[in-house]
Amino acid sequence: MEQKAEPTVALSLTVKNTTSALKFYSSALGAVELFRMPAPDGGIAHAEFMIGNTRIYISDEAEEYHAIAMPEGTTASCLFSIMTEDCDKAYDRAIQAGAQSLSEPENQFWGARSALIKDPFGYRWSFNQLVEALSPEEMAERAQAFFSSKQ
Repeated sequence: MEQKAEPTVALSLTVKNTTSALKFYSSALGAVELFRMPAPDGGIAHAEFMIGNTRIYISDEAEEYHAIAMPEGTTASCLFSIMTEDCDKAYDRAIQAGAQSLSEPENQFWGARSALIKDPFGYRWSFNQLVEALSPEEMAERAQAFFSSKQ
């Protein structure tokens, strides 16, 4: 039996209701569920899904295993960034699925068109579409101009 290669770093989300989260991520982000392992209480002990070529783990809250979901109404300090070929389309899909808009699609100084949403579980996701390839020097010049204009 061939074993799958595990990523060097794996991302694992904890939510109150994994079944709802998997439905949301499928409709909002195009996630593809790989499998789920039921917990004895009828919840989900562990599940996995893919967004593009990235595998993400998810489970229901289980304090005994130090897996605690964010309290309702809070926002995670981490940000998950999704590269996409169409930022506007990805953003619209997520909003239609019930995501909260944090910033609408807009061209950024670093050469990407990006938008930011918050999912119903408190996690933030950005959609990024490369619109122009910049050298490190060009990006540094634009960053300096951008931050200078904010002072």
